[in-house]
Amino acid sequence: MSWATRVRSIRAGAEQRFPVLTELTARLVSGNLLDSATRLAAQAFLAAVPLLFALAAFAPSAVRDQMLESLRTVFGLTGSSDEQLQQVLKGNGDQAVRETSGAVGALVALVSATSFSRAMSRVCERAWRLPKAGTRIAAWRWTVWLLALVVVVLLQAPLRDGFGAGAWLGLPLYFLVSTGVWLWTQHLLLAKRIRWLPLLPGALLAGAATTVLSVTAGLYMPGALNRALAEYGSLGLVLTMLSWLIVLCAALTFAVTIGAVLAQEPPLDRYLGTDRRDE
Repeated sequence: MSWATRVRSIRAGAEQRFPVLTELTARLVSGNLLDSATRLAAQAFLAAVPLLFALAAFAPSAVRDQMLESLRTVFGLTGSSDEQLQQVLKGNGDQAVRETSGAVGALVALVSATSFSRAMSRVCERAWRLPKAGTRIAAWRWTVWLLALVVVVLLQAPLRDGFGAGAWLGLPLYFLVSTGVWLWTQHLLLAKRIRWLPLLPGALLAGAATTVLSVTAGLYMPGALNRALAEYGSLGLVLTMLSWLIVLCAALTFAVTIGAVLAQEPPLDRYLGTDRRDE
């Protein structure tokens, strides 16, 4: 038996015994996942920056203070990068200028935010190989999801501190909340076309990925942001943040996709009610 024949035989045996591994490999090596993650990160950045200016101009001081504290917690901001964020959210510039820039930011955020929501919807739909939902059905879901995401970001500081109890409670609590958020995200953006239980593997993987990244961000990002700001100015800050968003969105894209494959292949399909052999 030739080497090539032996390899084909081993591959055929693996496909027969472990179909989930074959499907996972095929999906993960597909270039579509990385493309989707990159587009998602770009849309997230385009939505976040003008939204930040809009919050700085129009949000009450308590909301701005909470957002500042949460972003400090998420990225572990110190030094010059923390000062830059304070200038955006608590700057003492001319109020008319701030309101003008805030109005422009709100308009840009509104336009780009729907693009971000649509990009996240497409990630979920591709993971489950579903067609696009109709605009009439999906449009309000994009807005609701974005508003909920802003609330989740605002609550990052107290959540990660375990609401005063400390990190020993904050970390598992963050994982549970994150899992719930991504379970609800899939159900909402898929327009209820997939039941709750099959969405759980992807939500658990997304929750684990965001929890790990939340820990690593606090360790890596403060130094990276300050170095980038010192060497390249605001442009370095932008590139560093965009790089982190690409990593985050890639992790979420892979998590949702892997979760969808796991839910539809043996052995989990029997437990989650997605066994296509019974159809």
